[in-house]
Amino acid sequence: MAHVEVHTEVEFTEPILVEGLPGVGLVGKIAADHLVETLDMTHYASCHCEGLPRVAVYSEGDRTVRPPVRIYADQERDLLVLQSDVPVSPQAAPEFAGCLSAWFGEENVTPILLSGLPEEKDGRPELYGMGCGDGLAMLADTEIPTPTENGMITGPTGALFAEACQQDMDAVGLVVQANRQFPDPESARVILVDAIEPFADIDVDTDKLVEQAEEIASAREKLAKQMNQAAEESTQAQPLGMYQ
Repeated sequence: MAHVEVHTEVEFTEPILVEGLPGVGLVGKIAADHLVETLDMTHYASCHCEGLPRVAVYSEGDRTVRPPVRIYADQERDLLVLQSDVPVSPQAAPEFAGCLSAWFGEENVTPILLSGLPEEKDGRPELYGMGCGDGLAMLADTEIPTPTENGMITGPTGALFAEACQQDMDAVGLVVQANRQFPDPESARVILVDAIEPFADIDVDTDKLVEQAEEIASAREKLAKQMNQAAEESTQAQPLGMYQ
């Protein structure tokens, strides 16, 4: 049965959750991984949703086997992070979105949903925000611009966003310009600095992210190639054009 399994007792007030599913530029995954590592977050829950690959994940220097999609927690900061080591297929996206959004509603979680916009960058990557419910008020308190063109968010992140808004939940969507073919730590850093810091009222040390950009790109390149080979599985933002 599809469910989110909680492993440890943690009390939250009105937590936000940063979603880190693989997508264009792996911006969500890089941002999520960085938060989990930098803030030394606790493995709080595991996602056992329909359609997720039945694989066992292990890490260097650790004998513990974990599921591929996990939720990490920082009680002090009222912060959750969804970390995923696998892409979610389009066929599984509706079930996955329903499974997670139901848990969001039960726990009063506000998801922050991240997506890369595959287009050329001219200087610092541009970031746009959109939302539903109180997510709109959250955006109003920041300097994150509104979208400059019509577009849509596809893949599992788009399904999560659509489900949350349909269920009258609070949610924020963030779209950042990102490299179409390779991991993009620079764009992930923009998300962390311009959005996650003000939303969670925290300071995130991103120096390491910048310094290790080449290392991160190398480590994530294999997954990025897999995403390119199965582009229809990728979470991404894309323009609709004027008359669509």
